[in-house]
Amino acid sequence: MAHNRMSPTSRIASGAILAGLIAAAALATALPASAASASTWDAVAKCESSGNWKANTGNGFSGGLQFTPSTWAAFGGTAYAPKAHQATREQQVAVAEKVLKAQGPKAWPVCSKKAGLRK
Repeated sequence: MAHNRMSPTSRIASGAILAGLIAAAALATALPASAASASTWDAVAKCESSGNWKANTGNGFSGGLQFTPSTWAAFGGTAYAPKAHQATREQQVAVAEKVLKAQGPKAWPVCSKKAGLRK
């Protein structure tokens, strides 16, 4: 019965590949997940709701980024809270990142320009 043994060169190459994969995975998890900076989202909220992440004026929009109930639900917001104003800032930003990816900055037509929000 033959045994397949790795040569020292193959072992070194395999180890280098494994180390590279581990390094790549570490780098990928260290990179920020958001498309926009925290300060940009704060600037959008400042424009949309005077920076009030709990805004609920009864005009059909709520939260710091002024989500409609349908947008909030369509982009997974109800996993965090029934309405945007009931979610944390971080949760609202997580939903906003999905909206930004799908709709671009036009989801916040005036405030995205003022805040420098880009896709």
